Amino acid sequence: MSSLFIFHLSALLLAFLFDWILGDPPNRFHPTAWMGTFIGAIFKKRPSGSPALEFIFGMTLTLTGALIFCAAGYGLEILFLKLPFWIGVILQAILLKTTFSLRGLWRASGEIHAALASADLPEARRLLSWHLVSRDTSTLDEARISAATIESVAENASDSVVAPLFFYALGGLPLALLYRFVNTADAMLGYRDKSREWVGKFPARFDDVLNYIPARLTGIMIVLAAGKKFSSAWRTLRRDARLTESPNAGYPMSAIAGALEIELEKTGVYSLGKGFSLPSVQDIHSARILIVSASLLSFFVFLPMLFLRW
Repeated sequence: MSSLFIFHLSALLLAFLFDWILGDPPNRFHPTAWMGTFIGAIFKKRPSGSPALEFIFGMTLTLTGALIFCAAGYGLEILFLKLPFWIGVILQAILLKTTFSLRGLWRASGEIHAALASADLPEARRLLSWHLVSRDTSTLDEARISAATIESVAENASDSVVAPLFFYALGGLPLALLYRFVNTADAMLGYRDKSREWVGKFPARFDDVLNYIPARLTGIMIVLAAGKKFSSAWRTLRRDARLTESPNAGYPMSAIAGALEIELEKTGVYSLGKGFSLPSVQDIHSARILIVSASLLSFFVFLPMLFLRW
């Protein structure tokens, strides 16, 4: 068995362990925070008044940053491979861990669950807005807070866990860091307000392309993790996955709606799992378990990818 396969597999497993036990490092040591600082600094110099120039600026920013972090990942991976085996593996795992965050997703959704379980709606709304969504949460009731939490948990399982690890299995640290930069650029710039509509179009579309396979893979893993609700999850995924504005978010979201047999609705936009009951606080806990199970099941895809690559 190739030593390169063992190296990358060991780093992947150790990165999961680091994530679950240690969580995220402080921002000053976190590459994703560095990416955000880079994007924010360059964004301040954007042109204005010309959609074409703004689009080109956003495209240039995204591609330049992606190439910089991809090159950094390539150089560091070469360095780690030259070090004594376990030193290289540990350093690779530490850097890989910063590209995904299952523990962070578990903790954020757990805080919202605890607030709702204590009937503290104001705190649940604050935590939802702080951790998971950018929408106004000030008028949401328990069912809508639960729905928004479950939707975000499902979507972020793809963006924040499965996708970066998929690209690691496909191309090591270079592709994992490239993905994380593009996803961060989309998160910061992919809005339709006056200052970001045209600057953010390219990173948003590039992120859609990169997430095409991971989102569908996440949906399938949620279906497989649904156990006795497999048929319901699969049926809802096939029926509702294309109802969302995003070409990708509907796959994990519809799968989890079917797996929990709940309706996830964005008024006037989509209804996933139509006909099921509205979600409750108990469904948030079930969703958290499903996401961890689906993330672990994704190893059955990552392992053969790593093996075939090396």
